[in-house]
Formats: sequence, C-alpha cells, structure tokens
Amino acid sequence: MNQDYIQPNPWSIIEEGFDQDRVKSSESLFSIGNGAMGQRANFEESYSGPTFQGSYIGGVYYPDKTRVGWWKNGYPEYFAKVLNAPNWIGIDIEINGTPLDLATCTNIKNFKRELNMKEGWYRRNFLATTSNNIEIEVVATRFLSLSHDEVGAIKFEIAPLNSDAEVVFKPYIDSGITNEDSNWDDKFWNTTSIKTEKNRAFIESHTMKTHFNVCTFMQAHLIYNDTLSTTPDSETKEELSVGFQFAQNIKKGEKVSLVKFGGYTVDRNHKANKLTEAANKTLDQVSSLGFDGLLEEQKKAWGQIWEMSDINIDGDVKAQQGIRFNIFQLNQTYTGTDSKLNIGPKGFTGEKYGGSTYWDTEAYCLPFYMATKNQEVARKLLKYRYNHLEKAIENAEKLGFKNGAALYPMVTMNGEECHNEWEITFEEIHRNGAIAYAIYNYTRYTEDYSYVPEMGLEVLIGIARFWQQRVNWSAHRNKYVMLGVTGPNEYENNVNNNWYTNYLAKWCLEYALEQLEHVQQNYPEDYKRVIEKTQLNNEETGLWKKVAAHMYFPRSEEHGVYLQQDGFLDKDLIRVADLDKKERPINQHWSWDRILRSPYIKQADTLQGFYFFEDHFTDEELEKHFDFYEPFTVHESSLSPCVHSVQAAKLDRMEQAYTFYLRTSRLDLDDYNKEVEEGLHITSMAGTWMSIVEGFGGMRIKGGTLCFSPKIPEQWEMYSFKINFRNRILKVTVTQDGAVFNIDEGDALEVIVNEQPLRVSHQS
Repeated sequence: MNQDYIQPNPWSIIEEGFDQDRVKSSESLFSIGNGAMGQRANFEESYSGPTFQGSYIGGVYYPDKTRVGWWKNGYPEYFAKVLNAPNWIGIDIEINGTPLDLATCTNIKNFKRELNMKEGWYRRNFLATTSNNIEIEVVATRFLSLSHDEVGAIKFEIAPLNSDAEVVFKPYIDSGITNEDSNWDDKFWNTTSIKTEKNRAFIESHTMKTHFNVCTFMQAHLIYNDTLSTTPDSETKEELSVGFQFAQNIKKGEKVSLVKFGGYTVDRNHKANKLTEAANKTLDQVSSLGFDGLLEEQKKAWGQIWEMSDINIDGDVKAQQGIRFNIFQLNQTYTGTDSKLNIGPKGFTGEKYGGSTYWDTEAYCLPFYMATKNQEVARKLLKYRYNHLEKAIENAEKLGFKNGAALYPMVTMNGEECHNEWEITFEEIHRNGAIAYAIYNYTRYTEDYSYVPEMGLEVLIGIARFWQQRVNWSAHRNKYVMLGVTGPNEYENNVNNNWYTNYLAKWCLEYALEQLEHVQQNYPEDYKRVIEKTQLNNEETGLWKKVAAHMYFPRSEEHGVYLQQDGFLDKDLIRVADLDKKERPINQHWSWDRILRSPYIKQADTLQGFYFFEDHFTDEELEKHFDFYEPFTVHESSLSPCVHSVQAAKLDRMEQAYTFYLRTSRLDLDDYNKEVEEGLHITSMAGTWMSIVEGFGGMRIKGGTLCFSPKIPEQWEMYSFKINFRNRILKVTVTQDGAVFNIDEGDALEVIVNEQPLRVSHQS
C-alpha cells in the first residue's frame, strides 16, 4: 500500500481534503466511462497545477510510428495509441473578473470528491476563497450516459458566500489537445470545421493517418432563480476551439448553475458527412429529458447492471469497496454492445499501453463478462478475434511463418501487431494460447458450441499451425523444444522452454485436433467449408499429433516441480521475503539486466498453467508448485495477485488468499505499484471478480456441470454473487455457517457443492 486517502464506503469512492500532490492519482481513480467513451476526472474549470488531461473515444486511435534505437526485421511499424480526444468538459469561470483556479485560491475548505458507483455519477464540492477574496461554494456533478452513450452531462453550481458577485461561465470545446504519451509529438488531430447554432457548438475533426471522423459537440444553458437562459451573452471562435459566455450577477447566498451537455459522434456509427446532424439529434433527445431526467435514466441503467453483477460482502467495508470499484470500472469500460470494441488494460483512464487489446481479455476478462452479462456479450469478444484472423496470419508471415499460421498480436487496435519491444512482440507468444483457451472456456461454460464451426475452428487451425512451426526438434533431448520465448513472467526474456508456453502449445494442438473431429462428425457442411478454405490435410494434422506427443517440459526431480524454463535453478534463489523493502518494487529500483538475472517472477507463470489446467494436476502437485514459485514472486504485475488468491483458496490457505484478494481489489485504490496516476488497471479488475467467484466460491466447470466448493475469509460475515449460467441466474450466498444456492431466473439447475449433487431452484 502506497496511499490511504480514499475513504472506506461500500458504494462510493470518496476523497476528502484538497491536496495538489493527489490530483493526478484522483483523476485516475474518479474516472468515468460508458463503454463508448470515457474521461479522467479532470476539473471542468481551469487548473494550473499538475494534471493529466484525458478524454478518450472507444475504437479511435493513431498509429504512432515506432521509436527504437536499433530497428530489427519484423518490428511493427507503429504503436497504436488511444488518442486524447477533443475536450468537451471545459468551463472557464470568473468570479468578479478573477479566474477560478484551485491552484491559486487562497483557501480551500470542505473539498470532497465522490464517485457514486451505485448510480453512476461523479461529484466534486468545495468552499474556496479566490485570490480577490470572494468566498464561493461549488458543486459540480458529471456523468457519461449509459442510455445515450454519445453524450455526457455536467451541472456546475456556484454560490457566493461573503458578498454579491458577478459569475461568468465560459463553456467551450477544444480540439487543440495533445497526448501525454507520444513517440514523436506528432499532430494527431486535424480540425476541419467549427460551427455554432444558438447555444450549441460543434467541432468536426479527423485523426491523422487513420482518418477517424469525429464531431465534438456541446450545448450549454444557465439557471438562476429558476429561470433558464439558453442565449449566451457572446461567443468566441478560435482556430481550434469555440466557446460561449454566460454572465450573471448573483446575490450573496444564492446559487447559479450552468448545465452542459457534450460528447462525440463518430463515423464508426454515422456517415462522415452527417456527424453534426447526428450530434444535433442527440442533443435534442437529452435536452427533452434535461439534466435531472437524464440522471434518473443513468441511475436506472446502473441499477440494472448492479442487479446482475454486484458482489455483496458483509463485515469488511474495504473489501466491499474494492470489489465494487473493480466491477464498476469494468462495466464503464466495456458494455458488450459493439463487437468492434474490446477491453484495453487502462480502459478510458489513461494512455499507457496504448489503450489496446492484450491477452488479458481472453485470460481474465472473458469469465467476468460471460457470467455477469449474457453469452452474446462474451461471444462478441470471441468474434473480435475471429474478425482479426487474417491480420494474425499476416503478423505471422512477417516473422517467416507460412501456410496460414496465425500469431495473434500482443497489442492491437485492428488486429495488426503494434507492440514495439522485441522481447514481447517476437517472444511473448503464449498470447496465442489464451485465444484458444477462451474458445474452450466459452463453450464449456455456455454450452453454445455454434461459435466453433462458424468461426472458432479457423482460429484454432491458424494457432495450431503456428505452434507446429514454432518448435524445433532437439536430437539431444529427443523432444520438440521451444527456443527464445518470454512467458507471462516478463522479468525473464528470451528463455528456452518456458514450461507454460510449451504446455499451452501442446494443449492447443490437441484441442484443435479434438475440435476438428467434433465438427467433422456433427457439422459436416461447416467442416467441408473450413477444410476447403484452410487447405488442411492429414499430413499436417499428423505432424500436430507428433509435436504434441513429444513436447519437452523442463523439470527438477530434486524439487519435484516443473521448471519455469531451462536454467531457472542456475539463478541465485533468494526469496522475496529476504529482499530489502527499500528496493521494492524492483522494476523501479533495479537495472533491467539485474532483474533478468534474478529469480524474481512478475506474475504467475508456471502457476498460470496450473490455473488454466487445474484438472490436469493433483492438489498435491499444485501445492508443491505454489510453495516453490510464490516465494519468488514479486507480484509487480496487476495480473498477479488474483491467480495466487484463487490458488491459495484452493489450497485452503484462506489468510493468504484474503491478503491476495485485498491486494488485487485495492491495487489502484491503495496504489500498490506506485503508478495509479498513469491510469487504472482495468483488465486485472476482472481477476478480482475471479478471486471471489472462483477463489472463495470455488466455482468450476467439471464434466459440463457447475461445481462449487465455497469458503469464506474469517474477516467476512457473508458474501454473495450471481452468475448467468446457460440462461439461468444463480445466486450464491456464503456465510460462516454454510452456503445457500437459489435460482433467481430460469429453470432448476443441477450443481455439485463440495462434491455432493444439489438441485437448485427458486425455492432452494
């Protein structure tokens, strides 16, 4: 834990007291989104202190040319950057001619931020004394509409407290923005037109290179003494911005409010020459509702989300707050309405990692969306990868692979690899296996097999072809080996025979063969189509069988464990507990060379394989590998604590499981890795959900049957969650005295609880 200023609350994220050193962290923590767009919690008014400005539009990116010291063949030409979009939230404010700026106010009292997760709004209120000695009270409320996902709403309220005052609001939109994260300081946006219509303004612009066309729009009106004014006193147009001015003389103690609607229309959803027209239609819709009506819609929409996705914990407010924060951010980032979108590691909260799609989606996020939405949402995540299959084949061809071998990208916006660190781009190839595993995970959970013959089989064939070509035959070992890879543990680069990667490759080959046989027997027309399209033959599948049957796995007989990779035991095996705490996190204190020569593990690597394929190993094998590897794990990846929490619970080490859970659920709230100001760890938040449902709840699918082995930390009195399993809504409630299962919606269900069969119905 590196910060502790967020107030414990079961339904809200609350900060009390103004501290300039916390502003950028809070901009991340109080971020808002609606699946189509999102923004950091920047102040609406001018702020001259340190800040990280950020508004983002789903699917809109820029190909920032790769910048490396030494170009290598196969490098991606660009790194896809999520773009800081034109700013629509801005409202400059003057009090008796003096700008409101919290960095220059002489006194700030009762400062409070609240992100209300239950209802989906963000509010900031404070008392401030401006530099010209006017004391004011401010309440600013903001949200991004779920029901009208192209628009957001702001109500900015001001009351002078110690004298009458002239308050001037200057709402504006601005396309002259830059990215915090840029390789070459390129110009990302080209502004093509600026228009105003009464109290509405529009800026049309497009991204350079990718040519996404966007209309940024706003509408503003003033409310004073119950009188609504929609006519600005004046307007200001500049080369890249446009704004209005509303001035009002306010009596001491009275309140004036500016209501602003704003957002984006994009040519992903509208014709490029109709964006302003679409923006006007959106503004007409929300204007008829008004701020309060739109907010009521927001509350209802979030109520429906929470009805299904909430996890309730009694007896531990910080644990409760942590899981709800994670679930809230996941639902803000991806709603499942658009199969062309995916889940970036930072979502809409920052620019690190480019905002692109990683293997995190398949390995960590899919289970959450599969269980808390409906299967169509999860299917769209799989369809996203199928739509990028041709690009995956192109990615492999650039590296010398042939015959339709597919290498899915480590980082992507459109299916093309755009990660420019060679040890990741070329070598962290286990991401291919996560795609195949997601297909397996989806079909066993939903019992919807249609994806495989329709789309998934082609994906599996491309992945299997890659693995077969990626291995070498070692005459020395009389086995197939895999050289020069990076496993999930990115603190080990360019290693030979990473156990997890080798095991995943073997499984992928076997799974592809199984699905070929199943589709041939049950979907002959699809089988014929796929075979003709891929030109797959028996000679090739015979080679897949041979590789899978003769894959090499490094192992230590002395320790009785599979080795993370060749040479792991040659390291100086000093446990993490014996490191100087002043040198943690090591990625901020050690040279990369020192890290690479150390035994320290960034996240689950060998244990990631035990997580995916738990039923391939005994509990005794899991325990032995957990005891060997966890003491060398520094957990400096956001994806690390959740897997270890699930496995610690499986081993009935509840105190350790709870500690890992608390770390993963409050990773950002407590800033464990000293980086929250860069944005939140969205994809790892799905791992927090896994820690409870799969860890403490012990949920598994075995032989097509839903199984549970519920446990509860001693710190909790009760926890409950719901899952959508094959169109049945199952509610699980666990207390210190036992567990109760009920069907909230759908037919009765046969489950296994603690290895005993149980029929669950509405009356259970």
